[in-house]
Amino acid sequence: MSDITIAPVDEAAWDDVQAIFSAGGDGPGCQCMWPLMRSVDFSKATRAELERGFRDDIGRSPAPGLVLHIDGEPAGWVRVGPRPRQARLRHTRGLPAASAHDIDDGSVWAVTCFSIARPFRGSGIMARLLDAAIVHARQHGARIIEGYPRDPSRPGTRANDLFVGTLATFTRVGFRVVAPLGASKQIVELAL
Repeated sequence: MSDITIAPVDEAAWDDVQAIFSAGGDGPGCQCMWPLMRSVDFSKATRAELERGFRDDIGRSPAPGLVLHIDGEPAGWVRVGPRPRQARLRHTRGLPAASAHDIDDGSVWAVTCFSIARPFRGSGIMARLLDAAIVHARQHGARIIEGYPRDPSRPGTRANDLFVGTLATFTRVGFRVVAPLGASKQIVELAL
């Protein structure tokens, strides 16, 4: 049986998170800063600027995400935190109006990004990270946790599109669908 650990990210986990980002998907170029920046600002940022932003972010409290290891190997990452700290959400077309909660309510947290290293995909890591994100949010006073997952059975959905999570992963642990978000995502929420 594998030894699985999940812990809040901190500066000591920098190399592990970078290993996860480098093991598949857009992680190295994104540095999980996409949720924190408006589209126009993100598109202008250099990789060095994104890395500096991520380093600054992982020094915040509460930790903005969790890192999962399997037998000591870095395998997965999830970003979770108060919605007001994730600036892109305020500027996501349709989200402020469709969410059941005020966009500035710091007691509403959001799960906005998963990164699973390619060798570990298909082994339930996303579900484990989501479970841990719920616990992390609850421990830090979240009242509601939202997600914005995609349904991978929809035509045209690529593996890299699933960084926001899959709808089935969220609904399986009790999230309810609130509203569609664009053509391919759903707003889901769980009361804590």
